[in-house]
Amino acid sequence: MTSWRNISLWMDQLDEPLTPRPALIGAIEADVVIIGAGFTGLWTAYYLKQQAPELNIVVLEAQCAGFGASGRNGGWLIGELAGQDALLAKRTSSERAAALALLHAIPDEVARVIEQEGIRCDFVKGGMLTVAARYPEQTVRLREHFAELQRDGYGPNDQQWLDKEALAHRLRIDSAQAALYSPHCARIQPAKLVRGLAVAVERLGVRLFEQTPATGWQQGFVATPHGSVRGQWVVPAVEAYASQLPSDLTDLARIQLPVQSLIIATEPLSDALWATIGLSRSEVFSDFSHQITYAQRSQDNRLVFGARGGYRFGKQLRHDFVLTEREVGLLHAILCDLFPQLADVTISHAWGGNLGVARAFHPHMVVDRAQGYALAGGYGGEGVGASNLAGRTLADLILQRETLLTQQPWVRPAGSVAAIRAWEPEPIPFIGYRAISQSFDLEDRLLSRPQTPKWLRRAAGALARFMASWVS
Repeated sequence: MTSWRNISLWMDQLDEPLTPRPALIGAIEADVVIIGAGFTGLWTAYYLKQQAPELNIVVLEAQCAGFGASGRNGGWLIGELAGQDALLAKRTSSERAAALALLHAIPDEVARVIEQEGIRCDFVKGGMLTVAARYPEQTVRLREHFAELQRDGYGPNDQQWLDKEALAHRLRIDSAQAALYSPHCARIQPAKLVRGLAVAVERLGVRLFEQTPATGWQQGFVATPHGSVRGQWVVPAVEAYASQLPSDLTDLARIQLPVQSLIIATEPLSDALWATIGLSRSEVFSDFSHQITYAQRSQDNRLVFGARGGYRFGKQLRHDFVLTEREVGLLHAILCDLFPQLADVTISHAWGGNLGVARAFHPHMVVDRAQGYALAGGYGGEGVGASNLAGRTLADLILQRETLLTQQPWVRPAGSVAAIRAWEPEPIPFIGYRAISQSFDLEDRLLSRPQTPKWLRRAAGALARFMASWVS
């Protein structure tokens, strides 16, 4: 459908016709029924079929493959997991090293699959820059963060300190003083990856039904508007959309908050402009502040930039992602703080998406064998890479394979959703989000002004750190 192309730049760039696959009509059976044809659902189907080709697997998608966060994100494939350092804090040094190696290898594993399956998704492993880009306090904090990473077992092949001169060879921001560089990240075109995965799992024998929303699920059964599926296993791979999926077994919405990300993309930039920006090796970058930013240089030489977002009272999803002039203007203004030379460029695309955030930013991978379900989510904006890890992990859990994947602290191999820390009831999340967001915005505004007095700079930073601790 033409309207699906308006979801994001990534969907708009697809060469394929977005003709929906047939919807499910009637009652069928399967060994595994997966709800959601995003990254988590498709990676789970893919690895299950790789290890157990005889499995009868069905995937149900409410819209089209990639309609959710998988087709709308910033295109960072990171070899990390949100909250990983806190989750690994109680592990031995050798266990932490093994876990970090597992995480850092995520981009290479995805590269292996896309090569094997012939998925062309603009993959370039150029690494990630975390930049102290706008005010002096960022450099101090970045140095402290670097020291923490070293204490946690990160070596020179994982994180490198770049001073201003070294950074300029990769990224040119006039006010930047330093950066950390990690090689464990790749740039991708996410819609091409998720749509390519859909084709790959179908080639392996998975049945994929689009325009087939799940209206409810219980043990061994998923209902849809015009049909149903009975199966030994149910995998609700829905992340932020959990609030729309009622179940007799568990309330998925209690364990993750749906928040909205907002992204803009420039028109293709000239070689002359790119010479003033850098990123010649397709590095991705973020500004090291409490207000999250993320950017990449796309295959067709656009600068794709995301920042901030929102949360709606009562865990409501946002369905209309036609960004307002104010929203686009805000993102463009942040971008121009970094690159004033982009003030007059055209913003060709603006979009957003719903993503799931777990309490304390601790993602979860769970199997409840007694009730026949497995799920993963709460990726906190790092789902492109984390979903690959989750798909491999859920496949091992379902097949009862004890591996390094299933031994990690974010995995509950014999648990249930009830054991996962829940978000507080409203209005606490709404008030908390607004307060935290406003404190971060105040910090950025005050610290970005050289004339702000030292005492006020310290107070703003202390307030932002205190507010950030509320969700840890």
